[in-house]
Amino acid sequence: MKQSIEVGDRIADKSSQPDDRTVRDWMGPGAFRHWVELRRWIEASYPGVFAPDWLHGGKKRGWSLRYKKTQAFCTLLPAYRLLSVLVVLGRAEREKFEARRYSWSPQLVKLYDETRAYPDGKWLTIPILSADDRDEVMELVSMKRPPLSPG
Repeated sequence: MKQSIEVGDRIADKSSQPDDRTVRDWMGPGAFRHWVELRRWIEASYPGVFAPDWLHGGKKRGWSLRYKKTQAFCTLLPAYRLLSVLVVLGRAEREKFEARRYSWSPQLVKLYDETRAYPDGKWLTIPILSADDRDEVMELVSMKRPPLSPG
Protein backbone atom coordinates (compact mmCIF):
# COMPACT_ATOMS: atom_id res chain seq x y z
CA MET A 1 0.00 0.00 0.00
CA LYS A 2 1.46 3.34 -1.07
CA GLN A 3 1.59 6.14 1.48
CA SER A 4 0.07 9.46 0.43
CA ILE A 5 2.34 12.46 -0.02
CA GLU A 6 1.62 15.50 2.14
CA VAL A 7 2.73 19.12 1.91
CA GLY A 8 6.07 19.39 3.66
CA ASP A 9 7.21 15.81 2.94
CA ARG A 10 10.88 15.77 2.00
CA ILE A 11 12.63 14.19 -1.00
CA ALA A 12 13.69 10.94 0.63
CA ASP A 13 15.03 8.75 -2.22
CA LYS A 14 18.63 8.16 -1.17
CA SER A 15 19.74 6.63 -4.49
CA SER A 16 20.78 9.96 -6.04
CA GLN A 17 20.90 13.58 -4.96
CA PRO A 18 18.12 15.64 -6.52
CA ASP A 19 18.72 17.76 -9.60
CA ASP A 20 16.85 20.97 -10.44
CA ARG A 21 14.12 19.11 -12.33
CA THR A 22 13.44 16.77 -9.39
CA VAL A 23 13.37 19.70 -6.97
CA ARG A 24 11.04 21.72 -9.23
CA ASP A 25 8.67 18.80 -9.77
CA TRP A 26 8.55 18.03 -6.04
CA MET A 27 8.21 21.59 -4.78
CA GLY A 28 5.97 22.97 -7.51
CA PRO A 29 6.54 26.16 -9.51
CA GLY A 30 5.78 28.67 -6.72
CA ALA A 31 8.18 27.23 -4.14
CA PHE A 32 10.76 26.52 -6.86
CA ARG A 33 10.82 30.24 -7.80
CA HIS A 34 11.83 31.03 -4.21
CA TRP A 35 14.45 28.25 -4.39
CA VAL A 36 15.97 29.74 -7.55
CA GLU A 37 15.87 33.32 -6.22
CA LEU A 38 17.53 32.38 -2.93
CA ARG A 39 20.26 30.41 -4.66
CA ARG A 40 20.91 33.25 -7.13
CA TRP A 41 21.03 35.79 -4.32
CA ILE A 42 23.51 33.70 -2.30
CA GLU A 43 25.78 33.24 -5.34
CA ALA A 44 25.62 36.97 -6.20
CA SER A 45 26.02 38.23 -2.63
CA TYR A 46 28.74 35.79 -1.57
CA PRO A 47 30.73 35.05 -4.74
CA GLY A 48 33.11 32.14 -4.30
CA VAL A 49 32.35 31.79 -0.57
CA PHE A 50 30.09 28.74 -0.48
CA ALA A 51 30.12 25.41 -2.29
CA PRO A 52 26.56 24.16 -1.69
CA ASP A 53 26.55 20.64 -0.32
CA TRP A 54 23.68 18.15 -0.69
CA LEU A 55 23.06 16.19 2.52
CA HIS A 56 20.76 13.21 3.02
CA GLY A 57 19.27 13.05 6.50
CA GLY A 58 17.43 9.72 6.23
CA LYS A 59 13.87 8.83 5.26
CA LYS A 60 12.20 11.44 7.45
CA ARG A 61 14.52 14.40 6.81
CA GLY A 62 15.40 13.59 3.21
CA TRP A 63 17.63 15.84 1.13
CA SER A 64 18.76 19.35 2.02
CA LEU A 65 21.18 21.81 0.41
CA ARG A 66 23.61 23.28 2.93
CA TYR A 67 25.61 26.48 2.53
CA LYS A 68 28.58 26.49 4.89
CA LYS A 69 32.08 27.92 5.02
CA THR A 70 33.52 27.40 8.51
CA GLN A 71 30.12 27.93 10.15
CA ALA A 72 26.71 27.02 8.82
CA PHE A 73 25.18 29.87 6.81
CA CYS A 74 21.81 28.36 5.94
CA THR A 75 20.30 25.13 4.66
CA LEU A 76 17.58 24.99 2.00
CA LEU A 77 14.98 22.32 2.72
CA PRO A 78 13.06 21.33 -0.43
CA ALA A 79 9.77 19.72 0.52
CA TYR A 80 6.59 18.71 -1.27
CA ARG A 81 4.96 21.99 -2.38
CA LEU A 82 7.06 23.93 0.14
CA LEU A 83 10.48 25.46 0.64
CA SER A 84 11.85 26.05 4.12
CA VAL A 85 15.20 27.46 5.16
CA LEU A 86 17.07 26.38 8.27
CA VAL A 87 19.03 29.20 9.91
CA VAL A 88 21.00 28.64 13.11
CA LEU A 89 21.34 31.75 15.24
CA GLY A 90 24.23 31.61 17.69
CA ARG A 91 24.60 33.91 20.69
CA ALA A 92 25.84 36.92 18.67
CA GLU A 93 23.09 36.55 16.06
CA ARG A 94 20.44 36.16 18.76
CA GLU A 95 21.58 39.43 20.32
CA LYS A 96 21.34 41.12 16.90
CA PHE A 97 17.89 39.58 16.36
CA GLU A 98 16.70 40.82 19.75
CA ALA A 99 18.05 44.32 19.09
CA ARG A 100 15.86 44.46 15.98
CA ARG A 101 12.98 42.39 17.36
CA TYR A 102 10.26 44.84 16.30
CA SER A 103 11.48 45.13 12.71
CA TRP A 104 10.91 41.41 11.98
CA SER A 105 7.55 40.00 10.92
CA PRO A 106 5.25 38.77 13.71
CA GLN A 107 5.45 35.24 12.24
CA LEU A 108 9.26 35.19 12.45
CA VAL A 109 9.28 36.62 16.00
CA LYS A 110 6.74 33.97 17.06
CA LEU A 111 8.85 31.21 15.49
CA TYR A 112 11.97 32.61 17.16
CA ASP A 113 10.27 32.80 20.57
CA GLU A 114 8.88 29.26 20.29
CA THR A 115 12.17 27.70 19.13
CA ARG A 116 14.19 26.02 21.85
CA ALA A 117 17.68 27.39 22.47
CA TYR A 118 20.49 24.83 22.39
CA PRO A 119 24.12 25.44 23.40
CA ASP A 120 24.98 26.10 19.73
CA GLY A 121 21.99 28.38 19.14
CA LYS A 122 18.38 28.45 17.98
CA TRP A 123 17.64 26.32 14.93
CA LEU A 124 14.92 28.19 13.04
CA THR A 125 13.15 26.36 10.21
CA ILE A 126 11.43 29.14 8.29
CA PRO A 127 8.79 28.35 5.65
CA ILE A 128 9.07 30.52 2.53
CA LEU A 129 5.49 31.18 1.46
CA SER A 130 5.96 34.58 -0.17
CA ALA A 131 8.54 37.00 -1.55
CA ASP A 132 8.33 38.85 1.80
CA ASP A 133 9.31 35.64 3.64
CA ARG A 134 12.19 35.12 1.21
CA ASP A 135 13.37 38.73 1.64
CA GLU A 136 13.23 38.37 5.43
CA VAL A 137 15.36 35.21 5.33
CA MET A 138 17.86 37.03 3.13
CA GLU A 139 17.98 39.83 5.70
CA LEU A 140 18.35 37.32 8.54
CA VAL A 141 21.30 35.48 6.97
CA SER A 142 22.87 38.84 5.98
CA MET A 143 22.82 39.63 9.69
CA LYS A 144 24.82 36.42 10.28
CA ARG A 145 27.32 37.19 7.54
CA PRO A 146 27.27 40.51 5.65
CA PRO A 147 27.16 40.13 1.85
CA LEU A 148 30.43 40.65 -0.03
CA SER A 149 28.66 42.31 -2.94
CA PRO A 150 25.15 43.73 -3.36
CA GLY A 151 22.90 40.85 -4.38
